[in-house]
Amino acid sequence: MNIEFSGELWFWRGPAPWHFITVPDEECQDVEAIAASVSYGWGMIPVTAQIRETRWQTSMFPKDGRYLVPVKAGVRKAEGLDVGDIVTVRLTVGPCG
Repeated sequence: MNIEFSGELWFWRGPAPWHFITVPDEECQDVEAIAASVSYGWGMIPVTAQIRETRWQTSMFPKDGRYLVPVKAGVRKAEGLDVGDIVTVRLTVGPCG
C-alpha cells in the first residue's frame, strides 16, 4: 500500500522527545484496514517513508485513533525541516517497507 499526504511537523516533549507528522484521518482508515496483516506488535506498522528526496525506513505507531510517522534528525537536517513546516510524506506500508 502506498500513501501520500501533507502534514505539519511537530515536536513531542516526552521522556524520549521526538518529531512527528500525524497521518490524516482518511489515510489512517486505509492503514487500519490492513494493520492486522502488517503490524509487528504494539500496533507498530513498518514503512518506507519519503519527504522530498530523503527516504528512510521507520515504523508508524497508533496514538489516539491515528498514526504517527517519526521524522529523525537526519531527515530534518537533509531537507531543512523545522517544527511547524507543512510537508508532503510518501509512505510504502508493509513488512518490507
